[in-house]
Amino acid sequence: MFLHKHPYPPFIKDNTEKLIVGTLPPPRFSTGELLEQDVDFCYGSYYNSLWLFIDKIHNLNFRYDNSKEAIEQRKQFLIKNKIGVCDIVASCEREKIDASDLGMSNVKLRDIVGYLKQHSNIKTILFTGGNSKNGPEYFFRKHLKDYNLKLELVTNEVPRIHKFTLSHPELVSGFHKENERTIKTVSLTSASGAANISISRLPLYRQLKAKNPEFNTFDFRVMQYSEFF
Repeated sequence: MFLHKHPYPPFIKDNTEKLIVGTLPPPRFSTGELLEQDVDFCYGSYYNSLWLFIDKIHNLNFRYDNSKEAIEQRKQFLIKNKIGVCDIVASCEREKIDASDLGMSNVKLRDIVGYLKQHSNIKTILFTGGNSKNGPEYFFRKHLKDYNLKLELVTNEVPRIHKFTLSHPELVSGFHKENERTIKTVSLTSASGAANISISRLPLYRQLKAKNPEFNTFDFRVMQYSEFF
C-alpha cells in the first residue's frame, strides 16, 4: 500500500479572491520522480494541462520543465490575479501507484472551510472537476457536512455553479459579531485527458464542433476556463 501525501502546502495570500481546489498531484510529485516537462508546483503535471489552458488564455509563454523559473512564473501569475491553490486531499492510500481519483482510499481531507475563514477575501472556489466519486466537489460536499453546510445549486449548465453561506465570528469594536459571506463554487471540466470523452458528449461541444470541425476538447476547456481565469 502506497501512502500518497500531498507534496505542496496551500498557496494562499491575504488578498486571494479565488481558490483552485483539486484532489492531489500524481504520486511522482510526492516521490520526486518528475518527468522532463513537469513543473515542481501545483498542477505541474504536463499531462494535466491546467497551466497549458491558462498559458493559452493569457499568452504567457510559460516554461514547462523542472526549473525554478517555471515555478516562479506560475506563482507570479497566481499572485497578480489573486488566485490561490488549496487541494482538498491531504493524503490517501493507494494499492496501485497512479493518479486515479477512484484509486484513493483512507482519504484524509484538508480543512478548506478553515482556510476560508482565515482568508475573508476568498469569494470563489474553482473545482478542477465535478461531483463524480472522489472528485474535488465530491470531497468538498462531504467536508461541508462537518460544518453543517451544504451547496445550493445556482446553475445546472456546464460548468455547474453552486453557492453556500459561511458564517464566522468577527471582532468589531471589541465585540464578537457573526459575519456572513456567500461563496460561489464553479465545477470546471477536469483538465485531465480522462475528461475528453465526457466533453465530447456535451451538446454545446457538439454544436461548436459541427460549426468548426477543427474545434477540439482543448479549445473547449480554454473557452470555459477563460471566464474564470
